[in-house]
Amino acid sequence: MSKINIRQMTLISLFAALTAVGAFISIPLYPVPLTLQTLFTLLAAMTLGSDMAASSQIIYVFLGIIGLPVFAGFKAGIGILFGPTGGFLFGFIISAYVIGKIIEVKKEKNFFYYFLAGLSGMIIIYITGITQLSLVTGIGIKRALLIGALPFLPGDILKIIAASFIASKLKLINQLK
Repeated sequence: MSKINIRQMTLISLFAALTAVGAFISIPLYPVPLTLQTLFTLLAAMTLGSDMAASSQIIYVFLGIIGLPVFAGFKAGIGILFGPTGGFLFGFIISAYVIGKIIEVKKEKNFFYYFLAGLSGMIIIYITGITQLSLVTGIGIKRALLIGALPFLPGDILKIIAASFIASKLKLINQLK
């Protein structure tokens, strides 16, 4: 991404803030809480495109690293990135970029296209999150899947549906270029 204008900067900041708000709306499960962060990560990617969406998630993670309590459970600090849930945070950035790239490929998009892009992004979040959860806790991949993915699947499918529906109605990405 080369030069960005004020509107793009505002949208990047808005989605970083929305992701933080999504962290506060949570159901505490251990070790991975159920939050709305992924909804806003998906929505950023589907509406802003790869560079801007990834930037919004980098800013979100950076705010947490420097000490603002923007992570789930009002947590902050670089230690969170190296803890059991840090892989999910890294996954937000990668996922936002990949979904955005998928969305940018096709000019005419429909709900189903957004859904498939969102599903691919959610898989990325799960891969990075489950891998780090397994490595940090030493519980193994199978157990990490049971506690870090299985309880979240129904809600995440609903988030993908919601983000796909909203994105298909907004079609903001076409207006940003």
